[in-house]
Amino acid sequence: MTAPADQQPQAGSPSPARRQEQEQATADVDEVAPGVVRMQLPIDLPGLGHVNCYALEDERGLALVDPGLPGEQSWTDLSDRLARAGYRVADVHTVVITHSHFDHFGGSSRLHEETGAEIVTHASFRVHWNGKEMTEDEDSSSLVEASADEQEAEIDRIFSERLPWGSRRTRPPDQQIERFKALGRFAGTWFRTPDPTATLQDAQVIRLARREWVALHTPGHTHDHLCVFDPEHGVVLSGDHVLPTITPHIAGLSLVPDPLAQFFESLQRMGELDGVRTVLPAHGHPFEDLAGRAAEIIDHHEHRLQVIRDASAQLEQGTVTDFMRILFSERAWGDMAESETYAHLEHLLQLGELRRSDPGGVAHYRPA
Repeated sequence: MTAPADQQPQAGSPSPARRQEQEQATADVDEVAPGVVRMQLPIDLPGLGHVNCYALEDERGLALVDPGLPGEQSWTDLSDRLARAGYRVADVHTVVITHSHFDHFGGSSRLHEETGAEIVTHASFRVHWNGKEMTEDEDSSSLVEASADEQEAEIDRIFSERLPWGSRRTRPPDQQIERFKALGRFAGTWFRTPDPTATLQDAQVIRLARREWVALHTPGHTHDHLCVFDPEHGVVLSGDHVLPTITPHIAGLSLVPDPLAQFFESLQRMGELDGVRTVLPAHGHPFEDLAGRAAEIIDHHEHRLQVIRDASAQLEQGTVTDFMRILFSERAWGDMAESETYAHLEHLLQLGELRRSDPGGVAHYRPA
């Protein structure tokens, strides 16, 4: 799953209030920082109703950050928002992608094709949802449209393979499969991802909106996540790394053994940035207290770790599914919740607090 996971209550607790990130996109455009205009693009993903695309104006035209989903409708919405802000698609000279989820990179390839725009990502930018593909240096331009039979074979393969903790993927409803097909999700492999024309290393400087911004590699939600910080005006484009009212999904499907530890380190780094006054997230509304919100997200995951510690004494040989049913309410059960549960279990494994065995290919955990 590519969207951030809503912060789920424990089983039996009341449903949470509607989150900012769930709000439907509006056609409003507004300046949220000097030279930075926010445009909301509609998306329809679990827990999300919009993605914020930011337009950064300079003497050359515009840089766009996270230009929405692939597909004709999102392109129409993007063109409309640009016009409302007084710009044209032809004004776009750069696209910055915060991370490799399709609701963030979707419009980038078409912008590159139509305007020659640079596509800028972190140097580690990869396809997130398929761990096997993350180890391949695959040229996405070589992907060709798959036939109907090839798409069906790809779908069958994806939903029959075992996940790292031993469960099999849950096949979505046929209606959702058809929607993904229309977006091209099963053409070749998954969504065709953009080829970056320029990449950034951590602490590298990039000029946007007539000033210098500092690239911040913030792995956790994805390994390739990129934030950028404007020290002159105290502005942080936080992507999905720090969101105002939901906690970003931490996937157990990762090249690193402990993605949750990376996330903690990246969040602690947010609290160390000096002079932050405005945070511009990829979903939800701008906010001010970056350090405080980062600390809240850390506390949320620390609480989940404690729930697992307490439950492990009773479960003794619990599976990922067993622990998922304790961490999440029933309405959230599924692959995404299992993946995040797995990330927490593996974090405790790396800390030496749990032991793992894999009888029959299914991961079981017990206290160390």
